[in-house]
Amino acid sequence: MEKRDYYEVLGVTKGSSEGDIKKAYRKAAMKYHPDKYTNASEQEKKEAEDKFKEINEAYQVLSDPQKRQQYDQFGHAAFEQGAGGFGGGFGGFEDLGDIFGDFFGSAFGGGFGGSSRRRSSVQPGDDLRLQVEITLEEANTGVEKTVKYNRKGKCAHCDGTGAEEKKVKQCSKCHGTGRIQVQQRTPFGVFQNVSECPDCHGTGKIPEKKCSHCHGTGSEKEKIEKTVKIPAGIDDGQKLKLTGMGDASTTGGPFGDLYVHVRVKPHPIFERNDIDLYCDVPITFATAVAGGEIEVPTLTGKKKVKIVAGTQTGKMMKLSGEGMKSLRGNYRGDLLIRLNIETPTNLSKHQMELLHKFEESLEEKNYPKRKGLFDKIKELFQ
Repeated sequence: MEKRDYYEVLGVTKGSSEGDIKKAYRKAAMKYHPDKYTNASEQEKKEAEDKFKEINEAYQVLSDPQKRQQYDQFGHAAFEQGAGGFGGGFGGFEDLGDIFGDFFGSAFGGGFGGSSRRRSSVQPGDDLRLQVEITLEEANTGVEKTVKYNRKGKCAHCDGTGAEEKKVKQCSKCHGTGRIQVQQRTPFGVFQNVSECPDCHGTGKIPEKKCSHCHGTGSEKEKIEKTVKIPAGIDDGQKLKLTGMGDASTTGGPFGDLYVHVRVKPHPIFERNDIDLYCDVPITFATAVAGGEIEVPTLTGKKKVKIVAGTQTGKMMKLSGEGMKSLRGNYRGDLLIRLNIETPTNLSKHQMELLHKFEESLEEKNYPKRKGLFDKIKELFQ
């Protein structure tokens, strides 16, 4: 079942302020709160409970500026693919106090306000990136693609510890702190810099004996085959984030993420602009003059459209709902058709004679645009 648009759930518009969203949420939550339905039927209770959950889900997203921005751009697809959904934004920065505290705090005794707490030595594994190519038709309906890639996985023999039988001991270089201090003499005095221990990589522990399989790295090459669900309406250049599908951590942290960049191949007929599609359709001179019915292409097959008599080249026609599905809700764009009158070529002598006789039979009233242009020229030079 398609999820409703979050703005629709709360009864607000996309441009509503945070205050309006909070006010609408309180009103809706009060209306469907389970406590108000204690004496209602089981069906009414269930409906109210579902509504209450839907309202809370919508508010959780729209009340958070970052989540709201993602939703405005990608719709419900922003929160799919497990916990990952669409990628984007910045990676997590550590507290700036920690960063500056390492240098200024140690060099000047904390006079610059550096934090004295130790940063966590546990870091996630590296992120990976790959590209998937799909057709415009697949982007329209959504598709599942299987991707294959190599990553650094946890060593199965030592479970990522790098130690034989998982036995570790305190690092002798940093004495278990995970960090080392280096002093440097300068004309301004002695500076002390704190950095991650190169032997234990900040964990404070090293193997008693290196793992015989991974030789102490804690990781081994792993071949991954993963099915990626690409949502309907995705556009060229957008990316999907698969949480935990990147490289294993070397410090006991979580796996990194996998970013799947989607490339939508150019289509031989249609051009895309957001959720709308455009295409040029040639029509004959006779159809443009007398009108008629023609077949036009769509992503789902051919459609018949009526051409009115006297159609001019460049006229635009719109087929509502024949465009791309939106990522932001359960609706579709339009297909805009540009009609181009195709001038006949390779005419026989007889056909040319008929065409000239037809031309001679026409009057000024048959060419209102040309007549209007010449009337304006006459006015300019009077």
